[in-house]
Amino acid sequence: MTRHALITGAGSGIGEVISRQLHAEGYRVSLVGRRIEPLQTLSTSLGSGSQALAGDVTDRAGMVECFATAREHLGYIDILVNCAGVAPTAPFHRLDFTEWQRTMDVNVNGVFHCTQIALENMLNAGWGRVISIASVASLRGFPYVSGYCASKHAVLGMTRALALEVATRGITVNAICPGYVDTDIVRSAIAEIVSKTGRTAEDALQHFTESNPQGRLIKASEVASAVRWLCSDGAASVTGQAVSIDGGGTA
Repeated sequence: MTRHALITGAGSGIGEVISRQLHAEGYRVSLVGRRIEPLQTLSTSLGSGSQALAGDVTDRAGMVECFATAREHLGYIDILVNCAGVAPTAPFHRLDFTEWQRTMDVNVNGVFHCTQIALENMLNAGWGRVISIASVASLRGFPYVSGYCASKHAVLGMTRALALEVATRGITVNAICPGYVDTDIVRSAIAEIVSKTGRTAEDALQHFTESNPQGRLIKASEVASAVRWLCSDGAASVTGQAVSIDGGGTA
């Protein structure tokens, strides 16, 4: 029987591409996100072996129900991909605490809730994969995204600690740390820079590519390929790792 992967933040960007790659590899996929419409569209395009489920990772009770529904329709969850996240920007001295708390609730507490819920079945089954989409911001600081950096550092710390706890239980726990990825969010940010500063699109793009020695944005498919590999039996000894996909930026 094929394995069942639950992906949060599956409705767009990296989460959508991960969902498509895993389904193409034969995995059953549960697509989870706050907005059901894009998830239903994606599930329809994928066809059999996929389902769309509305859920907010900050709502513990809601996620318990979401996971139960996922299991009911597609079987026990073998793989969890934590992809839901937010990335507000502001100078630290102007960062609103409400925004800071929201970032922690989604990026840290959401990973905690989903991982803890999924872990019970994995421990019983003696097999599991927990993969969190972190960021190079897990490994270094960036200006104007202190909340995001703090949250992703926390995700990496959680990943490393849990990996050691379950190292003998057939479960691997890893974080993928991409640089700037070519998604609608980054493209919108480039357009905003152009509109507010009058810089060319090429100049604005350089803001996002200068930290990558390859001089380009990361493709979402590259992140998805790393997820696919970590799900495989060939990656059974890879755990507690921060897998950087950044063109050598953290070398």
